[in-house]
Amino acid sequence: MPEFIHDQTHQDWLRSQARAQFEFFAASINPDGGFYVLDAKGAPLAFTTQELHTTTRLVHSYSLGKQAGFAGSDAIIDQGVRYLWDGHRDADHGGYAWGVGPDGIQDGRKLAYGHVFVLLAAAAATHVGHPDAAKLLDDIDGILDQHFWDEDAELFVDEYSQDWSQLLPYRGMNANMHGVEALLTAYEVTGNDKYLTRAGRILAFFFDHMAPTYGWRLPEHYSANWTVDVEYAGDPMFKPAGTTPGHSFELGRLLLQYWDLSGRTDATAIRKARCVIYRALEDAWNKTDGGFAYTLRFDGTVDVSNRYWWPLTEAIGALAALMKVDPQPVDQKWYNDCWTFAQKHFIDETGGWIPEIDADGKPDATQFAGKPDIYHAIQGTLLPLVPGVSRLYEEVEGAIT
Repeated sequence: MPEFIHDQTHQDWLRSQARAQFEFFAASINPDGGFYVLDAKGAPLAFTTQELHTTTRLVHSYSLGKQAGFAGSDAIIDQGVRYLWDGHRDADHGGYAWGVGPDGIQDGRKLAYGHVFVLLAAAAATHVGHPDAAKLLDDIDGILDQHFWDEDAELFVDEYSQDWSQLLPYRGMNANMHGVEALLTAYEVTGNDKYLTRAGRILAFFFDHMAPTYGWRLPEHYSANWTVDVEYAGDPMFKPAGTTPGHSFELGRLLLQYWDLSGRTDATAIRKARCVIYRALEDAWNKTDGGFAYTLRFDGTVDVSNRYWWPLTEAIGALAALMKVDPQPVDQKWYNDCWTFAQKHFIDETGGWIPEIDADGKPDATQFAGKPDIYHAIQGTLLPLVPGVSRLYEEVEGAIT
């Protein structure tokens, strides 16, 4: 592995990895609408339910691909924007359904998690000039304002029934973290200060209040009044019990992106990001075999030891950000260790990352069917290729050509 993140051999390798990922997931297009989930070799799995986060993430990822120079990006972007509007959008009640299929809406819940990804996709499509992006952005902006943004709490609420008549009391970090991601991207694309301001308010809650109180670990689950619910255990993929170190990596990187966009005025931002990122690195890394545990208890001990691809990609992105703004020798060591482990266990010659490994480091399939979408791995690959920690859509232009 390279001594420095900007080593030319490493950069060339990252470009080849990005191209391989874009080529692999280009087969996701379903001619009947939406996208297939692909199996280990890239063949479509039987189409059942199209979930909102998959549609939106492909639009975002291939908008990055278009900027970076991947020639097949427009087909994915077109398919995704069209399916968001004609498939996921609830024509009767407004908003975007979580799950749709050949016969229409299959899971009509209105989730903040899914809706902030619609904002991300709309901003991405706007940046690359998609002709239908403006109406999508205008629609999702209004929905987030009307239903999800809680001005008193300065955070997003989480889940409604399909017709908006019932707001569940659960509140969560995951939707708000991805909300920050989408808000920052929307700010970069539109220049609307509302997005930057809201991102800052969310980050302040987690970094100024939650993280210091909980030993720089980030509680995931909250009650309606935003008190921590230490007993909560929900969907094992989206709302598992305890804390999720992969989210600490993501939110730490997003804090640095916000700090950069807001003029680098907060002298504590790098320290807070580093504290959260390194707490997760040190707690979750399997010191015997490598890789990151999926979830931790509140004292930092391992709860779910399963090792997935996505926390590793997020650690890479977070470390790359730290190395750009506050490089320390230990950052390079962790960065190298993460890529070494990825090459040994997760990076597949077909181009899509293996999503899960068992206790022996072999591919497993207890949580995921086939290979999930490109989103996490492509960001982990592209982020080290660009010089900055914000405005990825601009900085990635021509990166893989």
